[in-house]
Amino acid sequence: MPFTDCPINFENQNYTIITSQCKGPKYSADICCKAFKEFACPFSEELNDMSNNCASTMFSYINLYGKYPPGIFANECKEGKNGLECDEKSANAVAKDSKANSARLTSVLSPMVVIVASSLVWLFCLI
Repeated sequence: MPFTDCPINFENQNYTIITSQCKGPKYSADICCKAFKEFACPFSEELNDMSNNCASTMFSYINLYGKYPPGIFANECKEGKNGLECDEKSANAVAKDSKANSARLTSVLSPMVVIVASSLVWLFCLI
């Protein structure tokens, strides 16, 4: 099944929410996951849509700007079988500054989004 283009312009998003807080060499799971959710939750509907390339595009830019170790978000950010829970506070933080056409909130970021993160980071390391 071919992917459709992501309706969100992830190239022009502000990644400092993640990169200013999630820093090495010892990446704190609490800090990194909170920052990741703050950035990603406003886009949860689009990121959970496996028919588009939003998740892979977003993680490409997160890796580009953050230079994170392989699988950091997939291995550290786990909340339950339904994925990462998004609350209204984390959704509003980015949504008000977002240049995206739509930044809607659903209740979770699916486990598939985090799995895509792990796969992409490994892919970048192999290239």
